[in-house]
Formats: sequence, C-alpha cells, structure tokens
Amino acid sequence: MNLEATRRRLTEKQADTVDKLTRAAMDVLSREGFSGLTVRMVAAQAGVGTATAYTYFSSKEHLVAEMFWRRLAATEAPSGDETDSTERVLEVLRQIALLLADEPTLAGAVTAALLGTDPDVAHLRLRIGGEIRQRLIDALGADSDPETVETLEMIYAGALVRAGMGYASYAEMADLMRKSALRVLRG
Repeated sequence: MNLEATRRRLTEKQADTVDKLTRAAMDVLSREGFSGLTVRMVAAQAGVGTATAYTYFSSKEHLVAEMFWRRLAATEAPSGDETDSTERVLEVLRQIALLLADEPTLAGAVTAALLGTDPDVAHLRLRIGGEIRQRLIDALGADSDPETVETLEMIYAGALVRAGMGYASYAEMADLMRKSALRVLRG
C-alpha cells in the first residue's frame, strides 16, 4: 500500500523509506517505550540516515501519529452488511477502538502523540478525524445527522483518551463506547 505522506507526495523509493521508518519505529517503541523513542533511533534501526528520517517526520510524535494513520487507513471500514444503522455505527466504533487494543505501548504512544502541538501531527489529526467522521456518516446512512455524528465523535475521542490515561483497556473502552453510543442512537 502506498499512502501519501503527511508532508508531501512520495516517489516509490521515498514511500519505501517511509515504510521502513514506520516499521522500525514499532520495533524501537516496543523496546524503548514512547519516552525512549527518538527519530535518530528509528533511523538507525531502519538503516536510514537521521537527516533523511527528519525529511519525512518532524518529530517522534509525527512518526507515531503516522503509524496510527496508516493502520487506520489500511483497515477497511466494516462491510455495512448490517441493515440496522445503529449496529453499523457500533461496529465502526468498536473496530476503531480495537485497532490498538493488543498493543498497549503503541496505544499509549498514539494518545500522547495525537495530543501534541506539532503542526504535522495537527494535519494527521485532521486526516484521522475526517476518516472516522466519514465512517460514522456512512454507517448512519440516511439517519446521518451532524449533531449525532459530532456526539459519536466525542464518545470515541473521550473513550480513547480515557483508555490512553489507563482508566480501562481499549477492549473495555470499546464496550463502554457501545453503551454510550446506544444511549445517543436509541434516545
């Protein structure tokens, strides 16, 4: 999969370098945690020069946010076979919550990265939020109402921040989001 980078369009060779860096970042993150992760360490792990790595990623937060964006973009939205829009929405929320459920180190890093102030992270937040919004709108179908979509986005964002803060696991948050979303969708 050749995803457009957050800072510019990529040639095939550049896309391969970005892929190497994001794969290496997962290895370094697993070993060092988010606080120990540096772009320099990721570059070394990937066999890429540090200056080259900084050409693509302005910070470790940018790199981690890109990892989440790529994971989200590579995950197809639920099929929509379910005829009930409520069930489709619940499946979208669950799928997004569980993207990181099996990788608590990555999940915590994503939460920290997405809350950062790096302009490249801000750009990715918009892309991520736009993708999630579109999935919710598609799931709601004819029932799509901007206020309902916004409320569902708030449920999702709040649940993931709470999970990132350690209040509950991502799997537990998926269940809590279901309860909250049902209250909104069924009135």
